[in-house]
Amino acid sequence: MSTQQNDKPTVLILDDDEFSQDVMIGMLEELGISKIRVASDGNDGLRVLKEMSVPPDVLICDILMPDMDGMSFLTELAKTDFKGRVALVSGIDSDILSIAEKVVRDDGLNIIGAFLKPIKLDHLRQIMSNPVAGA
Repeated sequence: MSTQQNDKPTVLILDDDEFSQDVMIGMLEELGISKIRVASDGNDGLRVLKEMSVPPDVLICDILMPDMDGMSFLTELAKTDFKGRVALVSGIDSDILSIAEKVVRDDGLNIIGAFLKPIKLDHLRQIMSNPVAGA
């Protein structure tokens, strides 16, 4: 997958919490990332992906969302042969988050980490700099 112009990746954030969206957007902009799209749940995420001319380089996905949750979205995403990096974020228990990370990795997605909310700038920096799973 090639990164967009200026070697700055495109990012899709799936999170039903507007405050969390705004915080992540602000931190990504602080890291020099300006090509950012947001979706409020899995169904919205699938719609946004279809609208994008090129898939995002990085997808940051909340686990718990109304309608279609993050796990259901990621199961659908895996069927599309998505090659971008995926990071999970959630306020759920860290053990459950670890299990979710394993399930999604087993589905064949390029999981680069799972982070508890509120996400920290250092975690976003790590997400944006990790080109491969486990890096």
